[in-house]
Amino acid sequence: MASFIKVLTVNCNLKVINFNTKKSLTAYCVYYIITADKEVVCTNILISALSQTPIYEQIQNQIKEMVLSGNIKSKDQLPSIRLMAKDLKVGIITVKRAYEELEKEGIVINLQGRGCFVAEINLKKVKEIHIDMLRERLLEIKDFADTSGLSHEEIIEVVNEIYGGYKYDK
Repeated sequence: MASFIKVLTVNCNLKVINFNTKKSLTAYCVYYIITADKEVVCTNILISALSQTPIYEQIQNQIKEMVLSGNIKSKDQLPSIRLMAKDLKVGIITVKRAYEELEKEGIVINLQGRGCFVAEINLKKVKEIHIDMLRERLLEIKDFADTSGLSHEEIIEVVNEIYGGYKYDK
């Protein structure tokens, strides 16, 4: 299906933020993916233990954004589950779950014994995924607005300000 693609881990850092407990609160890894076209792609994955988002979801979202933005192309191989887990200092099951979720969404294909590769994604599928991602973020904004006592009209007003006026108001 796809050519052999090499993944090199170049830079992994753990940043200690909490000096009282000496716990690692963020992990940052840079992967250089050598694609089938002999192109080198640099990918950054940042994991934060302070985030309320589960770690598998942080990994999933960052990989998804890299694929949808075109930083990682179809047929490119992702780092192995074990390598990413080791580098990010997280459990293998955490990375495995992120890859499984990406596979359910049709973003990646897992080939037994060969690795995990970016799937062929058509533009219509990309747009659907972007709309789903937007919907998730808007639900977070709605929850925030509800707890803050902001009205629907106030939210629309802020969105119109961001887009440069009221010409988008319908």
